[in-house]
Amino acid sequence: MPALCRKHLPETVIKNVFVPTYDSMRRYDGAWHMERKALFPSHVILESEAGAALEEAVRQCMGLLSARNLLRMNQEETNFLKSLCGNKHHLEMSKGIIRQGSTRITDGPLIGMEKQICRIDRHKRLARLCTPQGQNVRYIPAGLEIIEKSI
Repeated sequence: MPALCRKHLPETVIKNVFVPTYDSMRRYDGAWHMERKALFPSHVILESEAGAALEEAVRQCMGLLSARNLLRMNQEETNFLKSLCGNKHHLEMSKGIIRQGSTRITDGPLIGMEKQICRIDRHKRLARLCTPQGQNVRYIPAGLEIIEKSI
């Protein structure tokens, strides 16, 4: 899909086109394996300095690109994603510990974002992050391995 966007949308309007990904762990064949998954399945991020021109270009290509679900991210959401994923547009696996019911991230991009964690699934090694209150994205999955838990 990013290649289709680059092909049919003008280069003067688009700054960058990408699909953000994250690391996830999955167990099969008796071992844990790292997998790369799309952060927002079936969504492509289009970066542009000219938002109105981008929207118009997407509407003109509506037959080729599905523009009915075109969502604009506010600056707070954009900064949040950039702080998590960086320039590689990839959210790497984090590690942490739970002490007396309090989560502390010891390694990875989630360091210092403990308050953003809404839910931890220790069996799937995933965390669900709450994004800044915007209109588009509410939760983001992130790979999180809890390496120690004490009461």
